[in-house]
Amino acid sequence: MVYLLDVNALVAFGFAPHQFHHRVASWFSSGEVSLATCAITELGFVRVLAQAPAYGLTVAEARGLLRSLKRSRNFRFTFIADDQDVSHLPDWVKVARQLTDGHLASLAEAHGAALATLDEKIPRSYLIPK
Repeated sequence: MVYLLDVNALVAFGFAPHQFHHRVASWFSSGEVSLATCAITELGFVRVLAQAPAYGLTVAEARGLLRSLKRSRNFRFTFIADDQDVSHLPDWVKVARQLTDGHLASLAEAHGAALATLDEKIPRSYLIPK
């Protein structure tokens, strides 16, 4: 199964000091899982790590970390090209804070993947186990 990691799951997986790193890494190492990213999740990864003072990374460092993660021989990443416009938003998207989640869930589904997340409130997504 291919799983499109949402931004939080990608940050947790790729940044070892993250509070949920062990949770995501344990899930990944538990079986045959193929991971995917897309433009939104990759940009979000860099933004979060470069913007949060607690993480202390520059944009260049965050980009380098993501590139290293994607090149690792321990993981298999695919890139999902974003071909979904606003007409593909799921009906459950009702408020602004659901837009990105809805878009990512729709994008994953359109490409035969599942959106993997740490967020229990995203319909039609795969909740990474605790």
